[in-house]
Amino acid sequence: MATVAANIGMMDGAYFVGRNEILAWINATLQLNLTRVEEAASGAVHCQMMDMTHTGVVPMHKVNFDAKTEYEMIQNYKVLQEVFTKLKIEKHIEVNKLIKGRPLDNLEFLQWMKRYCDSVNGGITNENYNPAERRCKGGKERNPKGYQKGSKSLQANNVPTLSSVDGAGLNISGPKQAQVSALSGVGNSEAQIQALSEQIAELKVSVSHSQKERDFYFGKLRDIEILCQAPELDVLPVATAIRKILYAADNKDSALVEAQAIISRLPDTGAELEYRSN
Repeated sequence: MATVAANIGMMDGAYFVGRNEILAWINATLQLNLTRVEEAASGAVHCQMMDMTHTGVVPMHKVNFDAKTEYEMIQNYKVLQEVFTKLKIEKHIEVNKLIKGRPLDNLEFLQWMKRYCDSVNGGITNENYNPAERRCKGGKERNPKGYQKGSKSLQANNVPTLSSVDGAGLNISGPKQAQVSALSGVGNSEAQIQALSEQIAELKVSVSHSQKERDFYFGKLRDIEILCQAPELDVLPVATAIRKILYAADNKDSALVEAQAIISRLPDTGAELEYRSN
C-alpha cells in the first residue's frame, strides 16, 4: 500500500479534481450529504473512507462523527494515523491545518484520499459495504455533520416565526414586517458570502496547481539549459539550436525555423556527437 501512496505526487491528476466532484463521490459512496469540503475537517469522513477501502482495519468504534472541538477531531486523526501506520502508508497528515477547516487544505487532502481509494479498489465501490451501518453506535446512527447541529439550532431559535411575530400568525405589518425582511436580507447576504468564499477557495486551488505545474516545467527547461552549457556540448550546433528556442523572446515560430535550419545543415548529428565523444 505504501507504494500506491508514494506514487501520488503533486502533479498527479488527483489534484485537479474539482470540489463538486469530490463531494459527489463522498456523498455517493458514504451516503452522506456534505455541501462543503471543510465539513470533513473532523477526520471522521477520512476514517470511514479507509474503512470502506480496507474493511475491518479501522476501529470504527473509536471514530467520533459528532466531533466538535479540536481535541475531539485530533483523536479521529490519531485513529487515521494508526491506520496509515498499520498499512505502511507514508503520508503526512497536516492535522493542525485540517482541523481549522480551511477549504484549500481539506480539498487537497480529500483529493489525495480519493486517489488512494481509487488506486486500491480500482474505482469500484464495494456494494457489500453499508456506510450507514458502519457509522452506527448502540443502534443509533451518529451524525457525521454533528458539529453543525448546534449552530443550526441556534439560528432556528433566533429567527422569529410567523406565530412569534404575530399572535395569530397571519398578519404582519409595520416594524415587525421590516424586521422579518431585514432577517431575510441577512440570510441572503450570508449565502452570497458563502458562495463567494467557495469560489475563492476553488480559484486558490486552481492557482496553486498552475504554479506547481509552471515550476515543474520551468525546472525541466532549466535542466536542458544547464546541459547545453556544458563545455563538451556548448559548441555543438544541436546545443546552439536548442538555445535558440530557449532564449527566443517574441517570435517563437521564427526561432523554431532558425533552429531547424541549423540542424538541417548538419550531415549527421549523431555521427558528430560520436566523433566528439571519441
